[in-house]
Amino acid sequence: QVQLVEYGGGLVQAGGSLTLSCVASGTILGVKDMGWYRQAPGNQREVVARHFSDGNIDYADSVKGRFTISRDNDKNTVFLQMDSLSPEDTAVYFCNAQLRPFYTSGWRSFWGQGTQVTVSS
Repeated sequence: QVQLVEYGGGLVQAGGSLTLSCVASGTILGVKDMGWYRQAPGNQREVVARHFSDGNIDYADSVKGRFTISRDNDKNTVFLQMDSLSPEDTAVYFCNAQLRPFYTSGWRSFWGQGTQVTVSS
């Protein structure tokens, strides 16, 4: 079964740090873009950071200078290092990736199950 599994959420005080990781597991023939999104209660899901397969990276303005996205292509893993966290960063964080599963010739978008990040003031 091809899936994305996230790790690393939790509770942290304002000003603290957390690192999220997301592993694409299963029989995968290729991985393209990978990224992180978040959804706070009552809000729409929004992009946090994206790491494109061509090496380009972009960040939401709200996290620039505080969050860092990286990936390990050998392990089909994407990371999100979050520093200087504030209560406004509280949300469920979702991993997204463009994968080519073994059972299809095309690329498909996959989502992780989400991991809660709570920042206390």
